[in-house]
Amino acid sequence: MGVEENAVTAVTTDDATAAAGEVTALAADVVVYPIAPGYRVNVRRGPGTQYGIVRTLPYGMSVPVYCQKPGERVTGPYGTSNLWDNIANGQFVSDAYVKTGSDGYIAPRCD
Repeated sequence: MGVEENAVTAVTTDDATAAAGEVTALAADVVVYPIAPGYRVNVRRGPGTQYGIVRTLPYGMSVPVYCQKPGERVTGPYGTSNLWDNIANGQFVSDAYVKTGSDGYIAPRCD
């Protein structure tokens, strides 16, 4: 099952941290969130599965969420969501596969 992900500045965490769902600060304003344990997520060019795959995130990854935008509704381990997380320039993953701790926006809306 492919998931949505963005390929740019993904940060690797150890399995214990990812499993615990801890959030890590990358820089002063940038926070990274773990991808659901046991999933390799596809990073897409836009907010939907119709967009091309940029890359696939390996197991145990955490990603920054710079902004979020609505798009295709996807069901994943963290529920069903139409939110897509921008993890790098032109790279999106479905929020249903990212443990943000919220069903709503946790970052600004993308332009």
